[in-house]
Amino acid sequence: MDRNQIGRNLAFLSFFFSLLLSCAGTGALPPPSQDKQSETKSLSSYASDWNELFFRQSGWFGGDGIFGIPLDGKEFVPAGPQTRTLFIFSDSVIGNTENGKVKKGGFKMIHNLVAFLEGREPVEENFEFWWPKDEAGAPTSLFEPRTESTQDGEYYWLGDGFVNVDSDSTLYIFAYRVQDVPTGSFFEFEQTGVSLIAIPPGSEPPFEKQRQLETPFFFPLPDGSGKVTFGSGIFVNTASAGAPSPDGCIYVYGVAGLGLNLYVARTRPGSFEQFDAWEFWNGEKWVADKHQLKPITNSVSHELSLSPLPDGRYLLTHQRYGMLPEVAVQIAKKPVGPFFPIKEIWRCPEVNEDLDYFVYNAKAYPHLSAPGELLISYNVNSFDFFDDILDDAQLCRPRFIRLKL
Repeated sequence: MDRNQIGRNLAFLSFFFSLLLSCAGTGALPPPSQDKQSETKSLSSYASDWNELFFRQSGWFGGDGIFGIPLDGKEFVPAGPQTRTLFIFSDSVIGNTENGKVKKGGFKMIHNLVAFLEGREPVEENFEFWWPKDEAGAPTSLFEPRTESTQDGEYYWLGDGFVNVDSDSTLYIFAYRVQDVPTGSFFEFEQTGVSLIAIPPGSEPPFEKQRQLETPFFFPLPDGSGKVTFGSGIFVNTASAGAPSPDGCIYVYGVAGLGLNLYVARTRPGSFEQFDAWEFWNGEKWVADKHQLKPITNSVSHELSLSPLPDGRYLLTHQRYGMLPEVAVQIAKKPVGPFFPIKEIWRCPEVNEDLDYFVYNAKAYPHLSAPGELLISYNVNSFDFFDDILDDAQLCRPRFIRLKL
């Protein structure tokens, strides 16, 4: 087990959010316990069935970066018995646990893998993880960078994805290239780019016919305050996806800056790989110049989702200020906003279990949600990962809640 590797992975998250945590305020009252919170009158409740599915004793027993992609492309149509959902994960731990604990050195972390769910219900026999193994039989990452600009030692963390049914049904997944940068400090890495993984329809792991495309969607903000990373969330606003008011565009969201500002670009399904055909929202209209983009809201997380509501509005789901202990939503009448103020719908109780625990990257799964509610997940991790995971092996698994609509 590479101690420096996990430190660098956790640092990637804390680097963007640590300054915000220091100024976000601490005046909120302590949250109730998880069970008590679920029982009180609330918009949200603990999704026990989904949490049980991800509470695992062996194999994969923790990971972050979870996105759920319906492989039939029906993003906003309730899943049926024949629906197959691809879950994609970033850093994940694999090994064996016993009585909720894991032995030191008894697990391995890899940078990404996938899982498949058949149907809508969180049933164990219909759920399966998949990762490759190296020549020695040890787990290894499924997606490895191999674009023209890839440097030795780079690896992928994964963004959102979708199946482009209105073009040729290619499965697209955003992938962030990251490399280690030895500085002698805690932050010994940097993101180097945003790639796009294109997988032909009908492919199965290890996705040998995948294509990896370099994109221009990792670039500095005009004011120099940071770099935008697109791929944080995708909204497929098409009739085939089940969008209620489709305009035929694919909306891709990106996040940047200390304010965790949210930006949006769009394109048509047929031009998804034609990056010079993309448009960017400048606060008033769509423009071709990406450097004119303006934020549509702020205080979001690096992974998020936009979901249509039954009344014609849109719901943005994210973790407030990236790592604060509240799952939050914002409502808008258009995919570009303006967005109503943040509404906190769930106080994550895990932060009270240990001083080092933190939560991040909430997002929703419309096609896996029952009528009148929205299934939402968020991630849990620890700044003292090496010690805490030994006594709490499942600490970094995603947690699920249901939001009443």
